[in-house]
Amino acid sequence: MDLLLLSNTLLVIGAYLLGSISSAIIVCTLMGLPDPRTQGSGNPGATNVLRIGGPKARKAAAITLLGDSLKGFLPMFATHLLSTLGLVDSSAWLLAAVALAAFFGHLYPVFFGFKGGKGVATALGVQFGLFLPIGAAVAAIWLFVAKVLKVSSASALVSMAAAPMLVWLLWPLHSDNGNGVLVGMQTLMTLVLFWRHRSNIRNLISGTEVRIGADQPAGETDADQS
Repeated sequence: MDLLLLSNTLLVIGAYLLGSISSAIIVCTLMGLPDPRTQGSGNPGATNVLRIGGPKARKAAAITLLGDSLKGFLPMFATHLLSTLGLVDSSAWLLAAVALAAFFGHLYPVFFGFKGGKGVATALGVQFGLFLPIGAAVAAIWLFVAKVLKVSSASALVSMAAAPMLVWLLWPLHSDNGNGVLVGMQTLMTLVLFWRHRSNIRNLISGTEVRIGADQPAGETDADQS
């Protein structure tokens, strides 16, 4: 096998394995909190960790959010760095493959029975790692919608719906190659995120979606941001 092809393959596999590490489950275990899969919506994400309640849960949720974001950011950063050193391809196709590997690793983690989170934090990490202005723009939209509507799922859906357009507009500031490939990658991520949030969409339409900071009955689903 060609050495460069081997390096590319190992990078994609590594991104998936890193994505498969569940920040929520590990953080809660280390901090002596209940398994988030047994709490609230049952989703192993930062919002559901926060739902456990108390100062320790707030700290755990923040760490979970950071961890899940880094799972998207670090593989993209590594791809940029290694391509600069000539150790992997400097192509949009590899960036897209690494991004999707990290993202789907979080959604379908091999270490946790292929049952993961909803992917918003990891997707945001990918966007920051792809090109800082893209991640910053998506995060700004999330924060604005969260401040106005105070519904985390709406913030996630609106910001991620805007992400393909932001990639199309901003990526050329970084490179004149691969715009279409990366827009396609982000469009696929956005479609999958909407599918993973389908219960939240139904709740938004019916007016029953839980607002940020409100208690949620067990079994209902809010938009875990990781």
